[in-house]
Amino acid sequence: MKALESDAPLIVYVDIKSPYAFVAIRPTLALEKSLGIRFDWRPLTLDIPSYLGSARKSKGKVVESTRSASQWTGIKYGYRDARRYVERQGMILKGTEKIWDSSIANIAISWVMQTDRDRLGDYFEAVYPPFWRRELDIEDIAVVEACLEQAGIDSKDFAAFVAGEGRAQHDALQKQLHPSGIYGVPTYVFDGTILFGREHLPFVRWHLQGREAPAPDIAYEIDDREPQPC
Repeated sequence: MKALESDAPLIVYVDIKSPYAFVAIRPTLALEKSLGIRFDWRPLTLDIPSYLGSARKSKGKVVESTRSASQWTGIKYGYRDARRYVERQGMILKGTEKIWDSSIANIAISWVMQTDRDRLGDYFEAVYPPFWRRELDIEDIAVVEACLEQAGIDSKDFAAFVAGEGRAQHDALQKQLHPSGIYGVPTYVFDGTILFGREHLPFVRWHLQGREAPAPDIAYEIDDREPQPC
């Protein structure tokens, strides 16, 4: 697997522990469905401490932190920004109390892509909303297996996949991402073009529909409904 190449017309990189990926999941799935095109969904497991420092909370209070004041300011704004869009979708986003290793939950994306592709949206619904309500320990493989089963996906050989082929695929892909120019999620890739952020979805739609009209502005879509006349 090469970071910028796919047989699908669009690659989508996401991470279960990213609030901005959470914001983008439903709109991106809706675009995939409306176009009748299967995207190539892939995991990008963010190494947050490498650029934003690390922190841990207990009962709502910070008990460990290596972050600067400016890093905390940026993180707090990021959560407020993502929360605005999540709440428009009728969901809840609570800041995490530690930096999670999301690799197991992310490897499950590859598992679903390879074993039961049509249920990928069901897996996202089983894992994303409860994780952001602080209801899931995504570092526990049994918890991720339960999410797969809840989504109607067979998890019988998932643990072996995580221990072997799945982990090897995941780690090999992660090593390619930064050198390829992919740094965050959601990231959309087509024809060598890399677009970071859900605000590019209107442009992605325009591209996938054949670029027949003037390119749209780069902006968040409020929802999937067509605008109504005043």
